[in-house]
Formats: sequence, structure tokens, C-alpha cells
Amino acid sequence: MAYTDHYNITDDIITHLNTVVPGITDPFLTSRYTGLVAISAVTVYELAIKEIFIDFAQKKHNVFGTFTEGHFNRINGRIKNKDIKDDYIKKFGEKYLRRYTRKLNEVETRILTVQRVSLKNSYANLLNWRNEFAHGGNMPTHATFNEVVSSYQLGKELIKCIAESMQR
Repeated sequence: MAYTDHYNITDDIITHLNTVVPGITDPFLTSRYTGLVAISAVTVYELAIKEIFIDFAQKKHNVFGTFTEGHFNRINGRIKNKDIKDDYIKKFGEKYLRRYTRKLNEVETRILTVQRVSLKNSYANLLNWRNEFAHGGNMPTHATFNEVVSSYQLGKELIKCIAESMQR
């Protein structure tokens, strides 16, 4: 399966909620839908990231792929950019880490220039919003439904950088 196939779950939720949320006047209900999107987004990110690393290792060697699959069964939401760089990509080799860092910085610069928003900050914010909602039941009052959706879309670019970097 392509790593991008995992996005379908959250994309479908967003497509549906885009027709529902604008008509909701209850802020509590809107915050719950916003939290649902944050949780779904981070879940599909985790699945996509696992898929990228397992596919990479599997292409290198079947045993390596099996080992990597076992290792990534235990990441449990550890998908901050720092974790991705230091705990995952770096272990595959410095050349992949350099490639990822370069690609991510290029995309960050492009998005900052065009959209005037930081990809890295948007990705980190989404992870934080998800954690606040999942572990505390609270959606930060400053995070709107549209901001969560926008951060989710931007986060896909970060994951694309991982996929493009983890090529032989």
C-alpha cells in the first residue's frame, strides 16, 4: 500500500465535516469535531510514517524489513519532527538524514514564502492539539477547525519529505 493511502481516512472525515461544521453554533460541539480531526490526522501520519520506513527496509532486505516492522510497531505516536530525525532517519544513515533535512528546509522556505506559515510549526501544533484533546479532553481554544485542517494538509508535506528522502 502507498503511504498516501492512509490519508483517505482523515480526508473523508474532513470532507464530511466541511459540510457540517460551518452550520454548528455550539462551540463545544465544534471543538469535539476539531479534536476528532486532530486525532485522526495524527493517527494517519503515524501509519504513513511506519509504512515509509517499513517499505524502505523491505526493499533493502526481507529480514531488515521484518525487523523494521517490529521496531515500528512500538512507536506509539512518537512522530515529532525531532523523533523522526533523531530516532528514525538517523539510524538508517547520515545520508538519509542530510537528504531529509535539506528537503524539509526547502519545503519550509517555499511554504513560508507562498503561504506565510511554517510547516514545521503547523506540524508540531497539530501533534500538541491532538495530545491535549486525546489526553485531557480539551481542544485549545485558539485552534479552530480550519486551523487543524490546514495544519493536517501542511503536515502531509513533511511526511512527503520523509518518503522522498528514504529512497535508495
